[in-house]
Amino acid sequence: MKSINHILRTVRKESPILYAIVLFHVLLAMVSFVGFFIDDRMLTGLNVWVKPLKFSISGGIYVLTVGYLVTLYPFSRRKKNIVNNIVSWTLAIEIAIIVLQAGRGVRSHYNQSSLLDGLLFAAMGILISIIVMTMVFFIVETIRLRMNVAKSIQGAILMGWLVVLFGSWVGGQMIGQMAHNVGVADGGEGLPLLNWSTLAGDLRVAHFFGLHGIQIIPLFAWVLTKKWKTKERNRMVLSVIFGLFYASWIAYTFYQAKQGMPFLKL
Repeated sequence: MKSINHILRTVRKESPILYAIVLFHVLLAMVSFVGFFIDDRMLTGLNVWVKPLKFSISGGIYVLTVGYLVTLYPFSRRKKNIVNNIVSWTLAIEIAIIVLQAGRGVRSHYNQSSLLDGLLFAAMGILISIIVMTMVFFIVETIRLRMNVAKSIQGAILMGWLVVLFGSWVGGQMIGQMAHNVGVADGGEGLPLLNWSTLAGDLRVAHFFGLHGIQIIPLFAWVLTKKWKTKERNRMVLSVIFGLFYASWIAYTFYQAKQGMPFLKL
């Protein structure tokens, strides 16, 4: 709990615009949560407010993560402000479109049924492309610069960004086929809340684990640094092994989905 409070205080002080966008995501998550209970409209077999709820939570976590990680790089104030604003406004507009489409009772993704829907979907694609470019930027800077953390944590952050980039690539695969399921049409039976298909392959599994690699892998390295008093080299080796294991897990879920196999068959 102390660590979470520290992250929140750091982001609020050093990256106020990102902190504001985190609160914006929290607000939209609350709106979506209320909408789930008072709005019974369904879309592809799921309440229309489930997707914006999931995206608000996931997006808020990502923005908070970026807000904290930016403070660990030896960037100038001007450079930090540029990065913070790019990440903030692109993700704020992205989640706003998703919530807007939910309010209209139509799909936000893969929807070209009208001119407006097609334009909004295209706009989302452009916004995510910008976010992907910031990921590439962070990868380059993590390799190039000495961050204000232990080397094992910096290595874990680098692996986290690489995994996130792969997760984004999986998202591009879904856009390419204009669907997230493999073998059956989108919708149908799925896991509670997540709605990952229990009938066929679902690329959202690899996409989800990929996008959260930037939290999970560095968190493992951070815990290791706090709990294991040994040589930095040993912590680095174990962090790399964990990162490779995590990346292999994502590769497996991607392969599983492409073969038309459900993540969990119920």
